[in-house]
Amino acid sequence: MSLKRFGVSLEDDLLDVLDTYVQNNGFANRSQAIRFLVEKNVAEQKWLCNHIVAGTIIIMYDQAKKEIASKITSVQQDYTDVILSSSQYYINQNFCMHIATVMGSAFRLTELSDRLSAIKGIKHGKLVMSRAN
Repeated sequence: MSLKRFGVSLEDDLLDVLDTYVQNNGFANRSQAIRFLVEKNVAEQKWLCNHIVAGTIIIMYDQAKKEIASKITSVQQDYTDVILSSSQYYINQNFCMHIATVMGSAFRLTELSDRLSAIKGIKHGKLVMSRAN
């Protein structure tokens, strides 16, 4: 695929934000970051079409807070129609990684991921999806 060049005009503040984004995410340059952001936006727009997708939801939390595990279980009980499996991995004395393998409409999986990530005490939550049909 050939690359095309074009000019972009940004306000100073927005350019500073882009440069920080490039540095924080290890991009080689602004062009690479902009390509990534455009591709990410295209993928997210596809999910709005509500295709059937498969993916994983990864959550990191402090395992010493026992109420978090029960809240995760409670949320997952509302989504048994899309959860294929879920596992927990104890990273160390403090952190647990919970992985749910999921398949269903993009909207439903995003909704599940958002509910899980919103549980108080969740350190990190991420949904990765790929079209399944």
